[in-house]
Amino acid sequence: MKIIDRIRAFLRSPKGQRLTQQAREQLNKPENKRRLRDLARRLRQRR
Repeated sequence: MKIIDRIRAFLRSPKGQRLTQQAREQLNKPENKRRLRDLARRLRQRR
């Protein structure tokens, strides 16, 4: 089984669904959105 298939299977599992939902909830927080934007800006500046 390829690694991508294993990841897909995990994401379809109940535990994978819970983790996906938790990630979405974290991304909805303004502080985390700001941190993600800052990280993206820093990564773009390195190039």
